[in-house]
Amino acid sequence: MTAATLTMPAALRQRLAAPSSGAHLAACSIAPRTIDVDQAMAQMLEDLSRPGFWDACEQKVAQARRLFAQLIGADVDQIGIMPNASIAAHQAVTGRRWRRRRDILTSTAEFPGITHVLLAQPGMRVRWCGTVGGAVRTSDYLSQITPRTALVSVPAVTYRDATRLDVARIAAAARDAGAEVLIDAYQAAGVMPVNVNTLGCDYLVTGASKYLFGLPGLAFIYARHPGGPPPTLTGWLGRTDPHAMRATILDSPMTARRYETGTPAAAAVYAAVAGLSLVGDLDLQRVRHHTQRLIATTAQRLAAQGEVVRLAASVDAQGAHLAIVEPRAEAMAAWLGHRGVITAPRHDVLRLATHAYTIDSDIDVACEAIAAYRYRARVLSGARR
Repeated sequence: MTAATLTMPAALRQRLAAPSSGAHLAACSIAPRTIDVDQAMAQMLEDLSRPGFWDACEQKVAQARRLFAQLIGADVDQIGIMPNASIAAHQAVTGRRWRRRRDILTSTAEFPGITHVLLAQPGMRVRWCGTVGGAVRTSDYLSQITPRTALVSVPAVTYRDATRLDVARIAAAARDAGAEVLIDAYQAAGVMPVNVNTLGCDYLVTGASKYLFGLPGLAFIYARHPGGPPPTLTGWLGRTDPHAMRATILDSPMTARRYETGTPAAAAVYAAVAGLSLVGDLDLQRVRHHTQRLIATTAQRLAAQGEVVRLAASVDAQGAHLAIVEPRAEAMAAWLGHRGVITAPRHDVLRLATHAYTIDSDIDVACEAIAAYRYRARVLSGARR
């Protein structure tokens, strides 16, 4: 498959393995099942039944590393394979020599899997920007970067409200102040252009299981300069030559492989290669324009139906999903799911995510189902009275 043949959304939609009658609007949480991942799982099982499975798996790891490096404009040696984004963030920040700087700046909108890692750093003070409710703007970061800031941790797109921050501007301000920058790109990679050289970050972490069409169990870390103190969380794959099997020597390569630990989940590796290959055939700028249009249309329709929708201040500052305010988001998501509309609840919001495969009829189905859910709730409420 090539970029010329994978026109969106028609050709990509043909790669979805789920029934076409539903609407998968949950890529901000979990990717839809694809034929490509099904084939990758079949290939893994076939490889498992043959001699040399681990050699085949290592080749897939190398392929995943190369495909992700290409996706974000990095060198292969700047990419490490991680089990999840929390461990990737841990490897980026733990053991750093911050000298006199002791402040880590993050926001209330950052995902807890990242902020908990930051809070666990001994001797460091975590400073917060954004509102108590979890809203944040680029200016909130810019106003709180100081000469005492050692690290700025910023999401490319916030996980709840899908606010797209001006990460390049934040990174430039951090560099001017002598601070390093960690980007969580989980809600951006695969659904919009992400280039580490344009962003100017020191570290970037993300995983394969959302907009990259993979499975849970595999994440990536990008490090601009992978040197420095070796990580204390390590394992046999973090060695200069893992297959030398030297139990008494703890050496670390001067590449991002130094952040790796033990054997990765084989199924997630195979799936990541399949998913990254799909994403690699997309024009992500076109995908970005496509999702912006869909989000604007969806927001207008839902607002007209009386829904309270969280949106960024502008279309350009909006990610690929939107959030409906709903105190019983889990219950609402379950009801919609039984009717083929797959959404992504998070605490007090219900998220609807778009991607290159999303079409207008998906939005029609979702809006109609949400209206039916509200009508049912009103009827039940009236009956109880």
